[in-house]
Amino acid sequence: MENLLIIFIVVTAVAVVIQAGILVGMFIAMRKTSAKVEALADEVKNKVLPTAELAHSMITELRPKIETVVDNVSVSTTVMRTQLERIDATLTDIVDRTRLQVIRADEFVTGTMDKLEETREVVTRTVVSPVRYLSGIAHGLGVGLEAFFGRRRGRDGVTVPQDEMFI
Repeated sequence: MENLLIIFIVVTAVAVVIQAGILVGMFIAMRKTSAKVEALADEVKNKVLPTAELAHSMITELRPKIETVVDNVSVSTTVMRTQLERIDATLTDIVDRTRLQVIRADEFVTGTMDKLEETREVVTRTVVSPVRYLSGIAHGLGVGLEAFFGRRRGRDGVTVPQDEMFI
C-alpha cells in the first residue's frame, strides 16, 4: 500500500508540475499578446485617431453645407411634386376634353350619315320612283307608237324586222 501511496504522490507531483508549466506558458503567451495589443493600440493612436479627428473636423465643417443641400433637395422635391400634380391635372383635363370632342364628332358623323340615308330614301321615293314610272310609261308609249306605226308601214310593203323573225 505504501507503493500505491508513493505512486499517487508522484502522479500528483507530475500533474502539479505540468499544470505549473501550462500556467507559465499561458503567462508568456499573455505577455506576448499584451505587447502586440499595446503596439496595435499605439499604432491606432498614431494613425487612426488623427484620421478620425480629421474626419470629425471635416464633418463639423461640412455639416451646414450638407444641411443646406438636404434643405434644397427637400424644397426642390416639393416644387417638383407640385408641378407634377399640375401637369397631371392638365393632362387629365385635356384627355377628358378630347374624349368629349371625340364623342361629339362621332355623334355628328352618325347623325350626318343618318340624314344622308334619310335623304337618299326620300330622293328615291319622291324623284327616282316617279321618274322610273314616267320612264316606263314613256317607253311603253314609244313601243306602242312604234308598234302602231310599224304595222302601218308593214301594210304598205315595208317589212318589219320583227315580223321576219316569226316567219
